[in-house]
Amino acid sequence: MVVALHTLTGVLYLVACLASGAGLALGSARAMRVAVVALAAGALAHGLTFSLLHTVNPPPPLTDLTWAASLMSWIAVLAYLALLRRTKVSGLVVLVAPMAFLGVFLAALRLPGPVEATTAGSASLAHAHVLLASAGFALLGLAGLCGALFLAEHRRLKRRQALPGSGLPSLESLDRAGAVALAIGFPLLTLGVVTGAMWVHAARESWNGNAHEIGALVAWCLYLLLVLQRFAVHQGARRCAISALAGFALLSVWVVGVEVLA
Repeated sequence: MVVALHTLTGVLYLVACLASGAGLALGSARAMRVAVVALAAGALAHGLTFSLLHTVNPPPPLTDLTWAASLMSWIAVLAYLALLRRTKVSGLVVLVAPMAFLGVFLAALRLPGPVEATTAGSASLAHAHVLLASAGFALLGLAGLCGALFLAEHRRLKRRQALPGSGLPSLESLDRAGAVALAIGFPLLTLGVVTGAMWVHAARESWNGNAHEIGALVAWCLYLLLVLQRFAVHQGARRCAISALAGFALLSVWVVGVEVLA
């Protein structure tokens, strides 16, 4: 049942990818709406998949990078759908849908054979760390996607390049959505780093300062600077977009690169 639901999730996210691509290419608002509906249906199937993970024997640990990526993509989709209620960023689905599909695809590579957890310690701290860090990563990823689309649209408008019907969000909407995602994502990432440190201490009774732990601290410090620039210094919207995209790229290198090397 889990495999079937996970496959259905991937199919729905893929439909959202294709519909949003067609909507962008043809300037079709209807295709964009179809993409959003398919994405929402995929999010529902995705949630049901996670709710049934306990039925797998043995259940796959969310500390596994592939399942964590799937969780991050699900949270990012939910955050995007929530943002639609307050900001006009429906066109952002052209980036959210491929990201969601990639997260599900990576997890599908590990089905149906789950892996064992690699770190001992408190199970409650482990789950808190994974959920909070994944939520923070997902929101910061959404801010990065807003930044990427902001830069692409800014470049298009500056060069006066026409798109048929466009359907992309306005620069103001993308900037506002990116600010909201950053404002929520950074505190969640902070809680994820704190619970991660508590988990490591419970497991080893010490902080060894390995690559993962140092990378987490460096990534947090970089995002702290980004947040201060965004909300304290009030830098321009274009620079905010560049910072959000660069920050998420560095965070991705930390998460993926360190885990792969490990």
